[in-house]
Amino acid sequence: MGEVLGLGVTHFPPLSGTDESMGRILKRVLDDPALPEQYRHPEGWPAPMREEYGSDQGASAARRHREALVAGFRNARRVLDEFAPDLVVIWGDDQYENFREDVIPPFCLLAYEGMAPKPWQYYRAPNAWGEPNDKVFEYKGHQEAGKYLASKMIEAGFDVSYAYRPLHHELGHAFLNTLLFMDYDRRGFPYPVLPFQVNCYGRRVIAQQAGVRSLSELPAEDDLDPPSPLPWRCFDLGAACARIAAESPYRVALIASSSWSHAFLTRKNWLLYPDVPADRALYDALQKSDYKTWRERPLSAVEDSGQQEILNWMCLMGAMNALGRRPSETSFVESWIFNSNKCFAVYEP
Repeated sequence: MGEVLGLGVTHFPPLSGTDESMGRILKRVLDDPALPEQYRHPEGWPAPMREEYGSDQGASAARRHREALVAGFRNARRVLDEFAPDLVVIWGDDQYENFREDVIPPFCLLAYEGMAPKPWQYYRAPNAWGEPNDKVFEYKGHQEAGKYLASKMIEAGFDVSYAYRPLHHELGHAFLNTLLFMDYDRRGFPYPVLPFQVNCYGRRVIAQQAGVRSLSELPAEDDLDPPSPLPWRCFDLGAACARIAAESPYRVALIASSSWSHAFLTRKNWLLYPDVPADRALYDALQKSDYKTWRERPLSAVEDSGQQEILNWMCLMGAMNALGRRPSETSFVESWIFNSNKCFAVYEP
């Protein structure tokens, strides 16, 4: 019988850059001509956002934000190393990287033999480690375990897609950043990896290329794509995955990787700041192991709060509920100016 570890992390892209560029998404919104003038200056912002921005335009907050995130990743890596998994399954979204107009699967197991991405090849700014643009990172896949998991998922009634090689992009940033950050101190990442794609962006995955748009460029309702998988379906898929992992011959680490609500997806906040109250409510439910609240959150509420990427965590919540787990460690990294709130969680075997 296999052992299962649960972890929740983020793949926040600006963490891979410097502190000076951490607030670039907010700056882009403030420069948007379509932003109403009253929101262009701190006087028009919520008080916590003004406080975080401070008198140095968020420079001090950026240092604190990095310190909190790096601490979360170092702790997650410590737990992972102590568990010593046979494979690591990462639930992550694809933001118009590997999956585009030719196919958008709801779920896809990437059962690659190995991966050798160059994360800085097209990166236009300095990275946090000062690594060269042509640096290659090599990660092991686990095709045998990928076939096993895909087969068992299909037999359990979840018609997941699978792939043995990339389509357009070797490794989307949800997965790559997770691996880079889990190895923030650059000791190497020796564990085989099974990326498990979830179509979190749904109605905006092609229409908005799952990315930042100005207020004037947001697609009209008629131009949006079909929806993502429903939250309860992601929850149930995670539960099935956990049961299969627990019955497998492998020691499996199940990792959900995403920030929570995103400012650039939260239209009701003028794309300026995330939905902090909605995230706080889910965090409270997470701490209480209130899995019912998670599973019953409607997709309409997820989209209204810019929480599309929470579907990755919905898989983890289903998995931990199926195993009867409560979190042994949690932390919530709140931010009004750095696009999203982040959460870390540990579910020990």
